[in-house]
Amino acid sequence: MSIIYRPTGMAREYSPYALNIYMGCSHRCKYCYAPHTLQRTNDSYFGRPEPRKNIISLLKKDLQKNVYTEQVLLSFVGDCYCDSADNGETVSEVLKLLNEYNVPVAVLSKGGKKMLRDLEIYKSFGDRITVGTTLTFFDEEKSKEWEPFASLPSERLETLKILHDNGIKTFASFEPTIEPEESLKLIKKTIEDNSVEHYKIGKINNYKSADKWQDWAKYLQDCVDLLRPTGKQVYYKFCLRKLAPDVQLTPEEKNPDEYIVRTYPKTQLSLFDNE
Repeated sequence: MSIIYRPTGMAREYSPYALNIYMGCSHRCKYCYAPHTLQRTNDSYFGRPEPRKNIISLLKKDLQKNVYTEQVLLSFVGDCYCDSADNGETVSEVLKLLNEYNVPVAVLSKGGKKMLRDLEIYKSFGDRITVGTTLTFFDEEKSKEWEPFASLPSERLETLKILHDNGIKTFASFEPTIEPEESLKLIKKTIEDNSVEHYKIGKINNYKSADKWQDWAKYLQDCVDLLRPTGKQVYYKFCLRKLAPDVQLTPEEKNPDEYIVRTYPKTQLSLFDNE
């Protein structure tokens, strides 16, 4: 089985392919789905993870056998810039190998400035890479409550700005959105900083009746009103769209593959146009 795989369900809206370097994480986010998905306890999942066994040799075999022309996301399980046992050395090796085989890559992390240790590797990809961060709370105390060992929002925002200023295509993931007003503050900040090219916007899912907490239709409309005039690339996730059927969106705003990194011209295919 290939170590690069095709995600399904809500994960597929993020990327056609994915690769998980660690099967654990140090961030201890309250909403993390990975322990349940992997059928592990929080204590066994959260900590300083080791890289997956033989990941470099397995990845090399995969890349020698298969050609990937659509982006591979790092990663859905275990943040690749968490406090890992190998201090991130394996991440750098993985990135170099993916670049060697001309693979388009998306990196998503809450690691803040830890991401900058691979800045020169990102640059070597040219236009075949996009690097992003998850943004949840503008308020740092709320961030500490929900994501106690991830980087603070101010550091994530600063890192996005540094990446963008160094010519790296950047994106921001607003999933989970927990408190819409907090997310809207963050969106406004990224617009002010001109630090993000692409936005992925969803909501918190499968967490203590979260759909009863907020007016998600209002949140979606607020995002549209804020972002559409900027001309930024935006994808609204199906989990949010289905709760706001009266909000009018463009085909591009509903197509998860519209803005992915690829090595061939994009096609106009939406996975979720049968809503």
